[in-house]
Amino acid sequence: MSTNPRTADGRSLSDVQPDGFFTRGLADADPAVFGGVAAELKREQKQIELIASENIVSRAVLEAQGSVFTNKYAEGYPGKRYYQGCAPSDTVEQLAIDRAKELFGCGFANVQPHSGAQANGAVMLALTKPGDTIMGLSLDAGGHLTHGAKAASSGKWYNAVQYGVRADDHLIDFDQVQALAKEHRPKLLIAGGSAYPRIIDFARFRAIADEVGAIFMVDMAHFAGLVAGSVHPTPFGHAHVVTTTTHKTLRGPRGGMVMTDDEAIAKKINSAVFPGLQGGPLMHVIAAKAVAFGEALQPDFRHYAAAVVENAKALAARLKERGADLVAGGTDTHLALVDLRPLGVTGRDADEALERSGITCNKNGVPFDPLPPVKTSGIRVGSPAGTTRGFGVKEFRDIADMIADVLEGLRDKGEHGDAAVEAAVKQRVEALCDRFPIYPNG
Repeated sequence: MSTNPRTADGRSLSDVQPDGFFTRGLADADPAVFGGVAAELKREQKQIELIASENIVSRAVLEAQGSVFTNKYAEGYPGKRYYQGCAPSDTVEQLAIDRAKELFGCGFANVQPHSGAQANGAVMLALTKPGDTIMGLSLDAGGHLTHGAKAASSGKWYNAVQYGVRADDHLIDFDQVQALAKEHRPKLLIAGGSAYPRIIDFARFRAIADEVGAIFMVDMAHFAGLVAGSVHPTPFGHAHVVTTTTHKTLRGPRGGMVMTDDEAIAKKINSAVFPGLQGGPLMHVIAAKAVAFGEALQPDFRHYAAAVVENAKALAARLKERGADLVAGGTDTHLALVDLRPLGVTGRDADEALERSGITCNKNGVPFDPLPPVKTSGIRVGSPAGTTRGFGVKEFRDIADMIADVLEGLRDKGEHGDAAVEAAVKQRVEALCDRFPIYPNG
């Protein structure tokens, strides 16, 4: 029997469909890309991941994201699509919506945003217009680019007013927030950030928003998983609208989401996401979101969230004991912002030396940082990925000692660090990772 069937007009199937198109694996079909995937797998298996915005997803999430939903266009929303063949897409997207609503106790959820930035952009498109005044935490105080930073569209298209933190304790300066809100009367007041380690007083923000007639938005991208795990206050009941990513502490695929309890706002958000900002949703990612939300609804996710916070506190406390300083005096969440000035080390030198040692984090400015963003006085560290691996308080204190050893090498030997110390730390890192393996079957 022929292994190369022909079409009705006599053409060979191989003319339109490469041999093995539906059967060959990546290693065989594209060794170059497979090599990159293999290298990333090894990196994740053998390095300690401390980047606060990263996590390690389950095999089930990976499987959903790599599923045949990759093939499907599904413009519109469940039950109201522009294409046929969307019944399976409707089922999976409705699962994601329903699970998100149950997880966060909210009335409406749009799970289509491709990222947190898209989710924030959708809120602005839905509820403001270019030239309106918005207020957010400044980037150098721990805020996010999308909250009005000059380099971002939110800082270019809007009159973006930025509030900050107090110099003495690095906590949000609510006196400044209130004064700026009264002066500028923003249409949108934003709370949340990417490097703010303390719990935010949502009720106080809402009171200020109400006083000036602003819409109050909370971007909980970093701490959404902690809210889901009941170890962090919820913004619902205070915020008019809430955005988040679906990765980070929520431990799902990279993506975004917008939620609200207000039906009128929900309708505007839906129109802003599609067709306002996006075309077809990424159904394979939405399927993975549904899986992750289902995982977060399980009782053990609360134990995970509690461990994330406990581990972050242990990591931060030990770094403080070893001579570093902590922005805001510590952390209530999954991340700590470490001020390296007491050690005489820059963030750039630190994250490069730690990378050589098998530990990944990121350089990060500290409030009122005298150094430029490409150099910085601090690093940001987080516990979500390590906690997923199974690291506990003891392991995180050990990790802090590894970090401190590398930092002391920089302090004593300059910007290129101590190669012997870094090599020794790398061995300790790999030994620890081998005790807590991930993706053992590749």
